[in-house]
Amino acid sequence: MGGIECLTASKRRWVMLCILLGLGLSSLGSAIVNIALPNISRAFASSDAATVWVVNAYQLSATVCLLPVASLADSLGLKRVYAAGLAIFVLASVGCAFAPTLPILVSARLIQGAGAAGVAVAGVAFVRVVYPHGMVSKGLALVALAVAIPAALGPTIAAAILAVAKWPWLFLVNVPFCLAVPLFIAAAPPDLRVARSLDLTGTALNALAFGLFVVGVGTLGTGDGPIAAGEIVAGLFCLGLFVRQQLQHPMPMLPFDLFRIPLFTLSVWTSVCSYAAQILAYVSLPFLFETSMHLSAVETGFLVTPWPLMTAVTAPIAGRLTIRHPVSVICSVGLALLAVGLLLMVFLPTAPTKWDIAWRLALCGIGFGLFQTPNNTAMMTAGPVARSGAASGMNAAARYIGWSLGSALVSLIFGLGGDRGAISCLVAAMAFALMGAATSSARRFR
Repeated sequence: MGGIECLTASKRRWVMLCILLGLGLSSLGSAIVNIALPNISRAFASSDAATVWVVNAYQLSATVCLLPVASLADSLGLKRVYAAGLAIFVLASVGCAFAPTLPILVSARLIQGAGAAGVAVAGVAFVRVVYPHGMVSKGLALVALAVAIPAALGPTIAAAILAVAKWPWLFLVNVPFCLAVPLFIAAAPPDLRVARSLDLTGTALNALAFGLFVVGVGTLGTGDGPIAAGEIVAGLFCLGLFVRQQLQHPMPMLPFDLFRIPLFTLSVWTSVCSYAAQILAYVSLPFLFETSMHLSAVETGFLVTPWPLMTAVTAPIAGRLTIRHPVSVICSVGLALLAVGLLLMVFLPTAPTKWDIAWRLALCGIGFGLFQTPNNTAMMTAGPVARSGAASGMNAAARYIGWSLGSALVSLIFGLGGDRGAISCLVAAMAFALMGAATSSARRFR
């Protein structure tokens, strides 16, 4: 890659600082808002099902933008895409903070999600630009920490902010990090570009397929059955058109060569199921704690923290286990533990203590940590080294598709489940965890 030879160690540190800040912010953007959903619902006098779209919009936008952004990164260059993504993310944060109505807040989150897609795709890939080949693993290890630590601390940070300020400050804390944009532009080396035009037809079909399907699932919760069915059918139809169009395209966004590898495909589906389970629990737990148990937002933030914290602790241990044990076994055990933890949350005592909740969520975190690192390793190493970029893109896409599907299902379940909505979401999360465990186990026979 161009620029490596002339990049000094000092500049490399500054570039990596900017990349890690951006990846940390995008990870925090997913984790920090969930705790405040009940507060936002009260502030705008909106229903729980409608307020969940503050999360849905971010996940959905990031999901539909991942493949087009990856294509743009080839033609415009990683440097431009990363800088633009981070700038869009920070500016959209200001829009979120000052949104006067829920629809405007949701719209700002859509824009923020698009920026997060640029950061996620270009940030990870840029590691290979700033590090020589022998040091790439060091950069990727830093990236893993930058994503895991904000996810672990997100609920705690949200609780601390809400203890002294109102929910808009959850977005305003991102604003000072806009300084990373000019710093990155000044320090980052130029990178190679590929003569490739943006596939506008594929981009539109990709957005329509995922957008209509996820929106349709969410619409089911409002009681508009015929409209929801129409949206879901239209989404599936557009998905079929998208796949057909990509099969005929000379440079498709979808990595069909990787999907012909059973280990890769099963790893992708395991990831989708697992992240759907995660977001179903993450979004519904604040409503369970604050609405049903009448706990404060601060208490909720600290109660949710054991899950991501134990995930961050367990993930590196799981990485070492992959050297000695099959990935399929480690992931299946982890997802089974996640399902057990969720089941135990469903059957909480009538008047649970904080310890009753904390150890159950810690078990969920251990299970999720056992799944995460081995599954990502399997996905990234299933194909040839030359296809690492495409594998990385699908790794992110699987994560966001699971999050988007799970978020939409929360809207559906809250719309249909009434007072039992949060518990029903935990049951659905348990089902997805078990499906992920079954899919992971199937890799032993491939």
